[in-house]
Amino acid sequence: MSPSIRPQVADVHAASQRIMGNIERILVGKPDAVRTALITLLAEGHLLVEDVPGVGKTSLAKALARSVDCTVTRIQFTPDLLPSDITGVSVFNRGTGDFEFRPGPVFANVVVGDEINRASPKTQSALLECMEERQVTVDGRSYPLSGPFMVIATQNPVEMEGTYPLPEAQRDRFTTRISLGYPDPAAELAMVDEHAAIDPFATLEPVSTSAEVRALCQAVRLIHMSAGLRRYVVEVVSATRRLPDLRVGASPRATLQLIRASRAAAALAGRDFVIPDDVQAMAQPVLSHRLVLTAHAQVDRVSPENLVRDVLARVPVPHAPTRPAPTGDRNVDGRDEGRNGVMGRRRSPRVP
Repeated sequence: MSPSIRPQVADVHAASQRIMGNIERILVGKPDAVRTALITLLAEGHLLVEDVPGVGKTSLAKALARSVDCTVTRIQFTPDLLPSDITGVSVFNRGTGDFEFRPGPVFANVVVGDEINRASPKTQSALLECMEERQVTVDGRSYPLSGPFMVIATQNPVEMEGTYPLPEAQRDRFTTRISLGYPDPAAELAMVDEHAAIDPFATLEPVSTSAEVRALCQAVRLIHMSAGLRRYVVEVVSATRRLPDLRVGASPRATLQLIRASRAAAALAGRDFVIPDDVQAMAQPVLSHRLVLTAHAQVDRVSPENLVRDVLARVPVPHAPTRPAPTGDRNVDGRDEGRNGVMGRRRSPRVP
């Protein structure tokens, strides 16, 4: 490990490798999806997994939850599910003559919501306050949720009968969205050889604790991100709001979550500073599900992923030192500068 890497970043890198290796025992041949899921956890965000049935959406969620020794609950979303079935309910206690709160399944460190779009919008909205404010309000009283807290939701975009599409406010609260896709033949054969005879979850043991995850999240918050890169993130997100194919671009919440996800990606790579590649790698999973296409763009089958690629290709990338500057190289207001005090810029490469 390079001596320039802070000890806490080395801890993040080592712990991440353990957790990813554990998840990949279950989800074979999907390292990018596993990495994005772990980045979402360390960025203190929430993950939405969208794909066709049978590709491992729920397996990914359960494997990530079991890899950390913390409280885990699973909610099967159905049309008759009520908001109180998620948040909890106040029950009258005859012994005390008062109402007492019975916590719902959302009071856990990792909440796995299976087929979230099968519940009504009223029930889906029960997660809005939980995901954003880390608390639940019932009968005018707020109950905090202990950290780490992460919602991992799955939904099937193909079988739409009896489903309710997630509203924009709900989708915006998910830090990242991933799609697993079908495995390649070699990975599918390895999965058959390893999982056909035994249940892989039967031998899956935790490799981290909730206390360690809290410490890792704290270390990720300290990852250095230069002023030029922060401006770059703002420009990328702002550019989505000016696209003619979109009714709604990415929100300011997306800006904050892209910064957090970029810091987590840098920590996973063993760096204590963010580089432009981190931002560009996380732009797709953070931004694409927040973009609302116009009716004309939907008819033309415009892809939100392609729109994000076009934005990344157009917005100039800052060209300046990305490592933490020595104390003498900082402005009075704490902003970072290049060695000559000027923030240079270079054109962004084409993003594949």
